[in-house]
Order: sequence, then structure tokens, then C-alpha cells
Amino acid sequence: MNIQIYSGKKNFDTQKAERYFKERRIPVQMLDLKKHPLGEREIRLMIRQIGLENLLDREDKKVREHPACYYNQESLLIPALGEAPWLLKTPIVRNGTRMTVGYQPEVWDSWIRADS
Repeated sequence: MNIQIYSGKKNFDTQKAERYFKERRIPVQMLDLKKHPLGEREIRLMIRQIGLENLLDREDKKVREHPACYYNQESLLIPALGEAPWLLKTPIVRNGTRMTVGYQPEVWDSWIRADS
């Protein structure tokens, strides 16, 4: 199991996700989106796995002020997410090609069972 947690800001869900895997002694690679910007391939994979609507943090006031919040085309959104990763909901938890956004222990439990 190769868990990566993408986060742009340390929020409560990111801390809970990190603790979830540490309590189960599963190594986690933390990726700060400010230091490790996402590439186009990674963003496309996230859109396929999570969905465009679930990826953007449209409830955040700062995000709603950004024009990308109103984009519906991937061709416009992908460069915007690469330049402004704070537009994303976090944490994004990745296990190979499987991904979740937010705190989703039920899904992670199924990953652990499948990988055991």
C-alpha cells in the first residue's frame, strides 16, 4: 500500500486522514501542494477518479472569487489547478490509481482489506 496525501492547507480533515493511516501503521507520503505543484497528468487522473465537481472547493470564499471556480471545461481548469492548487478540496488521498477527497475512512478500510 502506497498512500499519498495531497494537502494545500493543514485543515482538520487532513490531520484526521494522516492520523487514520498512522494509527494503522501504514506509511504515508505527505505532499504539500504549495511545494509540489500538480502536473497535468496528475490533475487529469484526479478528475477521472474524483470528478470535477468534487475536486474544486467551491464552498471556500477565496475559491469563489477565482474565475476558475466557474470553469466547466477541463482545458481551462487543468492549467488553473496547476497554478492555484488552493482551489482544490483537501485532503486528496491516493493509493495507486484510487483516490478520495476529504475524510473517507470507509473507503480507506476497503483499500486495506483489498490489499491484505
